[in-house]
Amino acid sequence: MSVSRYYDVKRDENGQRYLEPYINGFSLLGLPLLNKESAFTREERRLLGLEGLLPPHVSTLEEQKERHYRRYRLQASDLEKHIFLRTLQDRNEVLFYALLADHMSEMLPILYTPTVGEAVKEFSAIYRFPRGFTASTFDIDHVEQTLSNVPLEEVRLIVATDSSAILGIGDQGFGGLAIAIGKLSLYTAAGGVGPDKTLPVGLDVGTDRQDLISDPLYLGAKHRRLTGEAYFQFLDKFVEAVRKRYPKALIQWEDFSKDTAFAVLERYRKVLPSFNDDIQGTGAVALAGVLSACRVRGETLSDQRIIIYGAGAGGVGVAWALKEGLMREGLSAEEALARLFVLDSQGLLVQGRRMEPYKQAFAQKPEALEGWSYVGNVPNLLEVIQNARATVLLGLSGQPDSFTEPIVKAMLANTPRPVIFPLSNPTSSSEALPEDLVRWTRGTAMVAAGSPFAPVEYEGRSYPVGQGNNAFIFPGLGFGAVLSQAKEVTDGMVLEAAYALYDYTSTHHPDRIYPPVGELREVSKFVAARVIRRAIQEGVARSDKLKGLDLTSLRDFVEERFWKPQYLPFKPAK
Repeated sequence: MSVSRYYDVKRDENGQRYLEPYINGFSLLGLPLLNKESAFTREERRLLGLEGLLPPHVSTLEEQKERHYRRYRLQASDLEKHIFLRTLQDRNEVLFYALLADHMSEMLPILYTPTVGEAVKEFSAIYRFPRGFTASTFDIDHVEQTLSNVPLEEVRLIVATDSSAILGIGDQGFGGLAIAIGKLSLYTAAGGVGPDKTLPVGLDVGTDRQDLISDPLYLGAKHRRLTGEAYFQFLDKFVEAVRKRYPKALIQWEDFSKDTAFAVLERYRKVLPSFNDDIQGTGAVALAGVLSACRVRGETLSDQRIIIYGAGAGGVGVAWALKEGLMREGLSAEEALARLFVLDSQGLLVQGRRMEPYKQAFAQKPEALEGWSYVGNVPNLLEVIQNARATVLLGLSGQPDSFTEPIVKAMLANTPRPVIFPLSNPTSSSEALPEDLVRWTRGTAMVAAGSPFAPVEYEGRSYPVGQGNNAFIFPGLGFGAVLSQAKEVTDGMVLEAAYALYDYTSTHHPDRIYPPVGELREVSKFVAARVIRRAIQEGVARSDKLKGLDLTSLRDFVEERFWKPQYLPFKPAK
């Protein structure tokens, strides 16, 4: 089977890869997976009917990168830089990924958080070129037919969102497709998944925002969101169509509302390999960061008393991962839960108070609060910090400026080096600014954030701010699951990704909480090999090539299959 209806990837007698196109001339220049622009050789131009359609000079990839980087730097705003990069992606994918790989630290915040939040809001206004697949209420009854319109034949990784809870900005309707596109850009640039193996998907079940429905320029379905049984019938039809069209594909569920996120994950995770990055990826990256902070402090995870401020999909995912981490250090499930204090908008989760079912597993027993001093029905954040003697504070609330100076100083009263991670995205939703956390604790706090922040300069010292970005987890987790042909993404594979990130940081950056973003590609390779090994150990890997391979051989296996942005020669079929 061909990779695409428009071309195939083959190998010559020496084992070198080349492209065999099924189209030529001007039509070929319109396909971003094939277009080299001015880098087509003279022989390729002659064979492919491109002579006279391109500048006379044959450019190298390096020359093209330099030309486009200069133009990128001329863009006046972050959103314009985002649009510039996305336009390049829609025109020439190899060049786009080559440029991104060279400038990962600089461009990641532009393509992903925080700028992607603005791009999501403006998605209908800045829409330019069709990318990915949209299943909508208008065509879900024949979704198998519409999915067959996708020209890619070997999709292995899908990011699908219903756009109900995008970052910290809520329901964005059709605009959420920008999140799926951005995530898959990272899967390729940082995770080694070839762009012809990926498919961004928007699940347009409507929107509950009247301003979008009333906007004549809004491009999505203009009706209220499906709910209940109608919603799950929609998803059932989509999942079944994916199983038939792409039986080897993995789905990453992205930015679903908190109630739906858990229900979707449990409904489909054993139907086809899938995971939820907001729940599991966030949990894994937070666990890895807290473990690193404990290592730097010369302590263990089981020494800590941990507050998770925010009980949505991310917060409960973090609570789950930390519980598993505590149990890995020898604590019972009950002992682990006694060290975890999860708060939602009403205060501490305590058994007996009203709460959504998915939160109940992390509610404290009422007797655990005996001797506590608090005013309301349940303790608020400050009261929990003071009564629980918390040493770790993690923010996943989406509530900006909620880690105030009194909150931070209460943490400092419990430990000389408090761990404080405002992890909410985008930057406008961060629970605190790192510069304030450093200043209020006189440089003693161990700080990481969900969004990128520059190092904090305080009293003559520079304090790096770790970025607890899920991009340290999901590309390697997804790539490892794809390479192992895992029939399921297990909890063990997710936790293995967390400990692999921790081990990478410990080895290469023992004084840091997270590695630099510029090392995402190396981190992903490290994570992917460990995930594959775990899949083998748990008996969910279906690839026969992996039997008997040790970790070193698995790393070689990952490296050999890690997609690299380079032009392949064209050889038209004879």
